Amino acid sequence: MTGIEDVAREAGVSTATVSRALRGLPRVAEETRERVLAAAARMEYVASPNAASLASGLTRTVGIVVPNVTRWFFGSVIHGAEELLRSEGYDLLLYNITGDAEARHRLFSTHLLSKRVDALMVLALRPTPAEVASLGRLGSPTVVVGGYVPDWPSVRIDDVLAATTAVQHLIDLGHERIAHLGGTPDPEHAGLQFSTPADRLAGYRQTMAGAGLRVDPAWEVTGDFTAHGGVEACRRLLGATDDANRPTAIFAGSDEMAVGAVHTLRQAGLRVPEDISVVGIDDHELSEFFDLTTVAQPANDLGRLGARILLDALGGVDHDPSGLILPTSLVRRRSAAAAP
Repeated sequence: MTGIEDVAREAGVSTATVSRALRGLPRVAEETRERVLAAAARMEYVASPNAASLASGLTRTVGIVVPNVTRWFFGSVIHGAEELLRSEGYDLLLYNITGDAEARHRLFSTHLLSKRVDALMVLALRPTPAEVASLGRLGSPTVVVGGYVPDWPSVRIDDVLAATTAVQHLIDLGHERIAHLGGTPDPEHAGLQFSTPADRLAGYRQTMAGAGLRVDPAWEVTGDFTAHGGVEACRRLLGATDDANRPTAIFAGSDEMAVGAVHTLRQAGLRVPEDISVVGIDDHELSEFFDLTTVAQPANDLGRLGARILLDALGGVDHDPSGLILPTSLVRRRSAAAAP
């Protein structure tokens, strides 16, 4: 097996120079770097990641903490981050904690991350003060995507504004009885401290109040931000309201819940949007196929920008800890129409 010493002899340089040239480090003449790369290619030499890590103190790996990798939003953010990291020569190490309190404690409050990753991306979660302090002791750059932690850089959307946009669109269409499917995450994610459900609920309530419209408690139904959760939440909504008090529109906190709601409404013999309009948030890849009016958020861009912030931090460039907020936009389709 070809070793670094063989490449050094072939290129006529020291092993230290070979190591620096292959890792793209400075203080190597361009002619020398090209000679080393050519020798390594001819000899099919592949540097050991462990050896490179020991020599540089860097793993060239970024950790991503995700509540549930199977959800559309989280998967889209990870996809955007991975594309950029891969292009920059970094690997991605995924920590999928899925509401497991022990897994969360082991990750945030022990030395599990120490010397495994150069930087960390936290998706949507809101770490406790103790967890923030524990991560701070690692000394590794950290970014929050889809959430906010004081003094940490973040990339997110304005969830209150996104909800306001959705609800105001329904009000502009003449709807006064508007329900909301959202609320707390499902029991699987209990204690994960998401900010998104609360922010979107706040946007709904503020917009209704600003328009002078009442909100019946029966119109606020909790779900789990999945299609199945939307089905169950919409069933509870219909079961808790009679025809006279039934909403003429539904604002769902995610497109997946909106799709589930549309399915339930049609099963109940109701037409969308003739009887009940439905609006979601996300612009999920399936939203177009369901003709779903929605508020689009750039999930892939959130991941890419989060990864860019981490790579910049590793290069000594700091970002504003107040965070970066990306715009959302209303996408009009055929699931929302004038109030009946």
